[in-house]
Amino acid sequence: MTNYAVILAAGKGTRMKSDLPKVLHKVAGISMLEHVFRSVSAIEPEKTVTVIGHKAELVEQVLADQTEFVCQTEQLGTGHAVMMAEPVLENLTGQTLVIAGDTPLITGESLKNLIDFHINHKNVATILTAEADNPFGYGRIVRNQHGEVIKIVEQKDASDFEQQIKEINTGTYVFDNARLFEALKNINTNNAQGEYYITDVIGIFRENGEKVGAYTLKDFDESLGVNDRVALATAESIMRRRINQQHMINGVSFVNPDATYIDINVEIAPEVQIEANVTLKGQTKIGAETILTNGTYIVDSEIGQRAVITNSMIEESSLADGVTVGPYAHIRPGSSLAKDVHVGNFVEVKASSLGENTKAGHLAYLGNADLGANVNIGAGTITANYDGQNKYKTLIGNNVFVGSNSTIVAPVELGDNSLVGAGSTITKSVPADAIALGRGRQTNMAEYAKRLPHHPQNK
Repeated sequence: MTNYAVILAAGKGTRMKSDLPKVLHKVAGISMLEHVFRSVSAIEPEKTVTVIGHKAELVEQVLADQTEFVCQTEQLGTGHAVMMAEPVLENLTGQTLVIAGDTPLITGESLKNLIDFHINHKNVATILTAEADNPFGYGRIVRNQHGEVIKIVEQKDASDFEQQIKEINTGTYVFDNARLFEALKNINTNNAQGEYYITDVIGIFRENGEKVGAYTLKDFDESLGVNDRVALATAESIMRRRINQQHMINGVSFVNPDATYIDINVEIAPEVQIEANVTLKGQTKIGAETILTNGTYIVDSEIGQRAVITNSMIEESSLADGVTVGPYAHIRPGSSLAKDVHVGNFVEVKASSLGENTKAGHLAYLGNADLGANVNIGAGTITANYDGQNKYKTLIGNNVFVGSNSTIVAPVELGDNSLVGAGSTITKSVPADAIALGRGRQTNMAEYAKRLPHHPQNK
């Protein structure tokens, strides 16, 4: 049978205390809405309809070209939101998943199990439920003595007896598509919230003698709906634990997984070692046998095999096999480090490329520079690439030796095999195989030190 899906993403999320629509708050690097959409994709829906409302244009940008959109201009409840999908789905044959966009922890596997349960039991509606130790705030699943679902009652409408029920509604459902939209025409706002509840269709189905079932989640954590920053942090913690666990299963070693932050899109090869307080974000990829030490922070970067990154920051850059970085280095966006490059402590590289076996051991700044292979950059060296208005390029050939405390004033080129003497300021290009000295002549004034007050003979 054919599957369809409706994702509810119209709410503002007042309790988030944010101008950003609730479903766009991020968990493990992507929005809650994207997490839900990925899970929904597991059931391979023929049509997916996302109901948008508050700041609709922002929400639409996140899933552009991946789903159809309908707009709920007034947020009058979950039932009203699903009504908005009627022009797209009404009269189609199949089953429709209805899910909230603020439930980022529900897995695709659970949604597939829910659909299978619904079809195998020939239900007109199936509710995804969970067993809660503390069910306060959730809608309760009310069953009869035969275990059949009679209704769902919201917290504000529940009797004292109903409030003791532990089985709760997760807000995710599967319906016979045609019957769903027929039943929605008969619900009303006669409840404590004055809203159209999607849950009211369950009562309509029961009155008609139609079969309503419930599928219970194995993991209660999946049921979490995020309504405030506290729940958002809880979702982040659970998702991070899941992500790290999967990496460990895949052969990655963690010193302290509870103190390691890895976004959901990060790719890590086997035999990587990750120490505590490491953060990997965005579209980062880490090659096999690489070591990431305590405090390393990598964003949208690709690290090759057998690299060692020691307590350093890398952003939007690529590092080849065998590269060593740090401690306390900063590789800024647009940089590429070739095989076996070494960038040491307190070195900053920005929008630059470093050829194979090139080394900048300490206290250097390389900005807007292209360096060849086997280059040595001495301590305290900088490329002066900015004149206050424009940035200029420095080109350094192969096998160049730049002595300590040198300033290379761009635009300038250092030819292959050239040498720059320590303490030089280079403002003109240096030919291949040449030695450049750009410093004032040293003058030694004999006996002059004896004239100074601090000289031992004057004390």
